[in-house]
Amino acid sequence: MDEKQAFDPVPAEVEQLATLVLDAAFQVHRELGPGLLESVYERCLSYEVRKRGLSVETQVVLPIAYDGHTIDAGLRLDMLVEGKVIVEIKAVEQLLPVHEAQIFTYLKLTQNRLGFLINFDVPLLKEGIRRIVR
Repeated sequence: MDEKQAFDPVPAEVEQLATLVLDAAFQVHRELGPGLLESVYERCLSYEVRKRGLSVETQVVLPIAYDGHTIDAGLRLDMLVEGKVIVEIKAVEQLLPVHEAQIFTYLKLTQNRLGFLINFDVPLLKEGIRRIVR
């Protein structure tokens, strides 16, 4: 990605997807609150996103293309919405830099621009959302 492209705005279509994803995340957090396993939030969030008419893939295997080879590094995206928005779900006391590095890696390897790191283990979900743009 060249420097100019890094500063281009995220396309409006992707922003619309992002709005629907976040709306679904807030609904899940309102219903369930903090304190559950990531897998519970993932299942419920994918259900809510699908209710909004979007396609969702969960636990997407992400191979690495390197030197003309495909390398399996055990990477898995929690959610890929419409093939354009990555959602990484956490249920941790606090988000760490390694969590952000994880989603940056996924964005780079998929060539997607927008991802969300969502920590459901917070009293107010807005405090647990990190928007990551590549």
